Amino acid sequence: MNNDRTDAIRNLALIGPAGTGKTTLAETLLHTAGAIPQRGRVDRGDTVCDFEAREISMAHSLDTAVCHCEWQQTEINIIDTPGFTDFLPRAIATLPAVECAALVLSASGGLETGVRRMMKAAGDAQLSRIIIVNKMDTDPDKLDELLAEIQEAFGARCLPVNLPSDHGRKVVDCFFHESGDATDFSSIEEAHTRIIDQVVEVDEALMEAYLESGQNLDPQQLHAAFEQALRERHLIPVIFVSAETGAGVEALLDYIVKLLPSPREANPPPFMRGEGAGAEPVVVESEPDRHVVAHVFKVVVDPYVGRMAVIRVHQGTIRAGAQVFVGESRKPVKLSHLYKLQGKKTSEVAAAGPGDIIAVTRIESLGFNDVLHDSHDEDHFHVRLPEAAPPMMGIAIEPAQRGNEQKLSDALQKLCAEDPALRVEHRPGTNETVVMCSGELHLRLVVEAMKERFNVEVRTHPPTIPYRETITRPAEGHHRHKKQTGGAGQFGEVYLRIAPLPRGSGFEFASEVVGGSIPQQFIPAVEKGVRQALASGAIGGFPLQDIRVAVYDGKTHPVDSKEVAFISAGRRAFIEAIRSAAPIILEPIVQLQVTVPVDSLGAVTGHLSARRGRVLGSTSLSGQRIQVDAEAPLAELQDYANQLKSLTGGSGAWSMQLDRYEPVPPKVQQDLTRDLHEEEND
Repeated sequence: MNNDRTDAIRNLALIGPAGTGKTTLAETLLHTAGAIPQRGRVDRGDTVCDFEAREISMAHSLDTAVCHCEWQQTEINIIDTPGFTDFLPRAIATLPAVECAALVLSASGGLETGVRRMMKAAGDAQLSRIIIVNKMDTDPDKLDELLAEIQEAFGARCLPVNLPSDHGRKVVDCFFHESGDATDFSSIEEAHTRIIDQVVEVDEALMEAYLESGQNLDPQQLHAAFEQALRERHLIPVIFVSAETGAGVEALLDYIVKLLPSPREANPPPFMRGEGAGAEPVVVESEPDRHVVAHVFKVVVDPYVGRMAVIRVHQGTIRAGAQVFVGESRKPVKLSHLYKLQGKKTSEVAAAGPGDIIAVTRIESLGFNDVLHDSHDEDHFHVRLPEAAPPMMGIAIEPAQRGNEQKLSDALQKLCAEDPALRVEHRPGTNETVVMCSGELHLRLVVEAMKERFNVEVRTHPPTIPYRETITRPAEGHHRHKKQTGGAGQFGEVYLRIAPLPRGSGFEFASEVVGGSIPQQFIPAVEKGVRQALASGAIGGFPLQDIRVAVYDGKTHPVDSKEVAFISAGRRAFIEAIRSAAPIILEPIVQLQVTVPVDSLGAVTGHLSARRGRVLGSTSLSGQRIQVDAEAPLAELQDYANQLKSLTGGSGAWSMQLDRYEPVPPKVQQDLTRDLHEEEND
């Protein structure tokens, strides 16, 4: 493994909205470079990157796929990512594996759903970015308007390195050349001057020489400055192509090789040492003779083949049969075989160095975001992942057949291992397993995967809102439990007081019995009876909280008093007291942080207000976005993920956390209240 090989690698992630032609573009790049004998089509279901049955039937990418080709003695690794906003976290998870993110737009679609979020994620990851305008032949008369829209959204730094010509049937270069064929808009001379001016701004000496000479510089002299402009986010090249006709695709391959950074030229990968606030950045160098440092950015768990981990090598050289450590584990694992990926196809390789993307199989200990290394010097290394909105759409799930609980648990565990946007919670308060997803499509595919891949059928329903009950005034209760069955009887009598506690205090129980009217050994039985009533509620069937209970008197029978009698007496006395204490129903109130485009602010805040929400404030963010801080009842947010998507065109993100409980409005309490039938008094 020599140093020159790392310089001859380019890693590129194709990101962008669904329907912009990312998979078709990847297919055309592979075919043009000679990596595949013929070009597949999405509508035929025979492309390299869309190979799962569900992707083929929907004609859309649903997961990331890795492929590669060679152009001008340079290896190009391409990661095709899904465009649906539900799967944006999957796309973002691939960013640490590449040096460049290519935002693919459709010439006829403009800046569609989620574009700004994707560009922000790539920028936050310190990646070089380019914008590829695909389908330039479908609406060639409006390409200048689209370029203006791009520059308005992402700045004047977005400059074309080629321009469409002959109504989008071909392209002409305007970076390496100062003149050429007529263009559909602008001119080669103007575009060439603007991009050269932008590049030289990052190098004072170069800019001084440029200004003094009054002549354009040879683009070959600008390689280092061009890479610097990409690294510093001073330049975002715009490239026009048509993946369908192939126009501009060879030029795109040339730009990838000549203009995009190699692993050595890019910003260093975001490795950290340590955890939490004490974590510090560490430098990982793209050198083949250093300690191995590699990162798992994708995991696939197949019920028949087992676990496959897709890895980006950042430092050192991994050879087949090598032993490496996973994270902080002290026990190494053996990488028996290394594979290059071409969609679902694999080809075995003997070694992989800095910049390579490979796969390893059948190592159950490997998980998403794990770091592999061959020295304990890197035990505490981890990758700082780009920030992605947490999954906020929850659905309660249970096996359709009793006895399949363990199969369901195993299936969910495997799905979570390969999906960074999937989270599973067990909620003790409602005894439900809740799957947190990014949206309806995500949820539907999770349910289908459990049936098709793991043979587990499930039932789903909205999660139960964890309402609670409490009291608003003190009260007293009394009950005598007396039962004669012909033999030994049951007798226990309890007097108790209840009082409200401050919100969030929970439950307190005390004994104020004096004189032994209730023997000490029966006091725990009284508390047990009270706790049974706590769990079943008084007016709505929801657990009671924030109550102090004090038993202060009672009676016993020398023969018939026993634990079961005082459990029953305690429970019934507590229920009687509750009904005299003006019980109310409490609902969970959550704190919200909602990030939306500025032009969606009014719609979002109005919608929150209509949902009994309250806006607490807002903060302006970069990129024409604003963060809204608010609070709202959890019950009003059951479908908020889809509502926000509709209000913002998919460009909104939100998170929430439980803040407190508050009384529900009288109308809501009336709707929730159900009559509780008293136990039959025998």
